[in-house]
Amino acid sequence: MFFWFISLSILTVALVFDSPNLDYRLVAFGSLLPVSEIFFGGPWIGHTLIFPALVMMFIMLLARGKRLIQRRWLGIPIGLFAHLVLDATWTKTKVFWWPFMGTDSLGRSNFSEVERWPTNLVLEIIGVAVTFWLWRKFRFSDKTNRVAFFQTGKLVELRK
Repeated sequence: MFFWFISLSILTVALVFDSPNLDYRLVAFGSLLPVSEIFFGGPWIGHTLIFPALVMMFIMLLARGKRLIQRRWLGIPIGLFAHLVLDATWTKTKVFWWPFMGTDSLGRSNFSEVERWPTNLVLEIIGVAVTFWLWRKFRFSDKTNRVAFFQTGKLVELRK
């Protein structure tokens, strides 16, 4: 599931935060990052609630006193949180609340990205439709808007 995570994370974060300074490329990256765990045999720390919280804490501590750097890199943990919501990870209590619900749950269950195959196809189609809607809403057919997004991560039409 590619378009489902990328387009819906960008859409929901843009609607909720309404921030023209957020790097939406990093939001999209953060929303896809837990999917990489598919190569390691099961949901690992990327599907837990503690992981985006630790990433956010790391960014805030590493860039302490540098608000612009913090603001830029916060897109990654925001995308990680968006993945947890869009993937319905909270339904796997032992993985989502690891290590608080036990430490033996990581890597032992199936990915919801894989186990709901027919539903995932529908979700991916919805993701493609949302991608087209985002293309029109943020006017990516205009080269200026497209270049601004790919170079800075900003959605130019967000405030208009």
